[in-house]
Amino acid sequence: MNGKKTIAIIGNPNSGKTTLFNRLTGSNQHVGNWPGVTVDRKTGHVCHDGVGVDIVDLPGIYSLSPYTQEEIIAREYVLSDELDGILNIVDAANIERNLYLTLQLISLGLPMVVALGFMDDVRAQGVEIDVAELERRLGVPVVPISAKKGENIHNLLDELAHGMRPPAQQPTYLHGVGAAIRRASDLLRPLPLRECSLPFYAAKLLEGDKALWAQYGGDMPRDMREQLDALAEGMHSHANSTDNEMVLADALYDYIEEVVRACFKRPKVHKMTVSERIDAIVLHRVWALPIFAFFMFIMFWTTFGPFGSWLGDGMEYLIQGLIAPAVQAGLSAIGTADWLVSLICDGVIGGVGSMLSFLPQIVILFFFLSVLEDTGYLARVAFIMDTLLRRIGLSGKSFVPMLMGFGCTTPAVMAARTMENDADRRMTIMLTPFMSCSAKLPVYALVAGAVFPAHQGLVVISLYVLGILMGIVAGFILKKTIFREVSSGFVLELPTYRMPSFKGTVLNMWQKAKDFITRAGTIIFLMSVVIWLLQNFTPALAVAQDAGASILGVIGTAIAPVFAPLGFSAWQESVSLLTGLAAKEAVVSTMSVLYGASSTDLSLVLSGVFTPLSGYCFLVFTLLYMPCMSAFATIKREMGGWRWAFGAAAFQTVLAYLTALVIYQVGSLIL
Repeated sequence: MNGKKTIAIIGNPNSGKTTLFNRLTGSNQHVGNWPGVTVDRKTGHVCHDGVGVDIVDLPGIYSLSPYTQEEIIAREYVLSDELDGILNIVDAANIERNLYLTLQLISLGLPMVVALGFMDDVRAQGVEIDVAELERRLGVPVVPISAKKGENIHNLLDELAHGMRPPAQQPTYLHGVGAAIRRASDLLRPLPLRECSLPFYAAKLLEGDKALWAQYGGDMPRDMREQLDALAEGMHSHANSTDNEMVLADALYDYIEEVVRACFKRPKVHKMTVSERIDAIVLHRVWALPIFAFFMFIMFWTTFGPFGSWLGDGMEYLIQGLIAPAVQAGLSAIGTADWLVSLICDGVIGGVGSMLSFLPQIVILFFFLSVLEDTGYLARVAFIMDTLLRRIGLSGKSFVPMLMGFGCTTPAVMAARTMENDADRRMTIMLTPFMSCSAKLPVYALVAGAVFPAHQGLVVISLYVLGILMGIVAGFILKKTIFREVSSGFVLELPTYRMPSFKGTVLNMWQKAKDFITRAGTIIFLMSVVIWLLQNFTPALAVAQDAGASILGVIGTAIAPVFAPLGFSAWQESVSLLTGLAAKEAVVSTMSVLYGASSTDLSLVLSGVFTPLSGYCFLVFTLLYMPCMSAFATIKREMGGWRWAFGAAAFQTVLAYLTALVIYQVGSLIL
């Protein structure tokens, strides 16, 4: 292998970075047709013509001005000494916006290649691009590609392996700003800065970048500071603004307009694109919400209706009807001790198997979510909900990570990094767990199927809606108490509608199924064993003759009165909620072990334990109380301390208790 390079993929949000990363490295990172999919950096490797290349996928950013967490991650990395070059992915269908970041990256002076992505979309719009002229004006190699279709990827790899070189020229800032940057670059030479990146540092210091002034301003001689201030002041004479950041942005965007006029030829008559025609319907001020509700109804009816139930019953028969009896017969045939047979069959297979029987419904749900995301519709949902959220003082940006919360709370909490306002970011983190994550789905399916067999789908839909409503209520409370700052503006790019790829959809479904199975084989397996042991031994470590005298029975009996006002006072339900703190799926496996029943038998048992009202209140508490330990630890890390994490958990659990209490007490009076 002839050497090794480290290259970062950098581009605007939703510009196709992760798709290109997967195409180049063979990785299977999640790809979504909406901004904010990547919230941390990922690394892959490719070898081309004997040259090894480590490729780093960075979060999507609009500029090298660090307003948000992901912009900070990206800028700190590109300013480090770890990089050998930059692969800038540009959405050719939105070239003006994308080139702003491109020119800032060129000013770093690092070897660089520009990949013009979504060329299939550009051709569909009738746009012609003079790639040679664009390459001449930028001073770096430009390769038109379609990462989704694999178009020109080999040529791009050739450039990455052999053709990367420093920019032939620096970006052109108009209106006299370029001269100020060149003069400032000369002034900065005594500072310990990367020589090739001096134009970048000069531009950022002239615009008043607080982070760079804090880092280097203290080491500057007084005369250097005064000369930089004078250069910044002098730029105002060429502009109609005294805001240095706006002066530099205007100077760069005016040059971008020149580049686009010279290199891009658009049809003279604008025709409505497919995306515009679809948006005229799905974003209609009257029909937007009904259309969204219709899609949700189809998704949940398919998941919990006859088709989903049939697949779930088939999985349960495979585990409980075939595997469990075969294992039990085999163990008995070789003379295995009764306690070990009980541990394996009742504890492990009973606990893990009861949860795995819901795997088909999990896969169906994520099939729909993957299709809605890949088409670009989920980004529209955030846009639709912005109006409603604004009316109660919430930031519309909050809904993007909240949407991700329907999958898993942990990455959804991390996605709040995309918010530049710290108060909005923390509030969003506290609201995201109210969205019903997929781990709660087995609990819903079990209890709703037991007490609402004819209306299971409608009950589950009501829980998802209730989670959204309680998130709104919680946001209103937080806005009036802890977070009184004014929310930042909501800017969300609406991506072009795209047909979801079969490979991408299947891959996303497989990743979710694999995560579900992995949790079943690790956390739920261990929980099932622990629950079986605690159920079969007393606090004195003697074999329990009665489950109520076991360790779990004692713990459950002690905490059961707390939940009695909510309608469920059996100690088994109380204990299952405790184990749900480790993983929400553990609620199902715990009840399966405690009642010694398979999924079908457990449904029959629970239909006698719960009334419709108490069963619904149990589901409401499961929906709203604090998230699992993984999400809790992530909240602690993202919010910066245990005080915030425990405060968020307490706030959510208290709200869960009060909501379930009101529903049960009011329902008891009515019913």
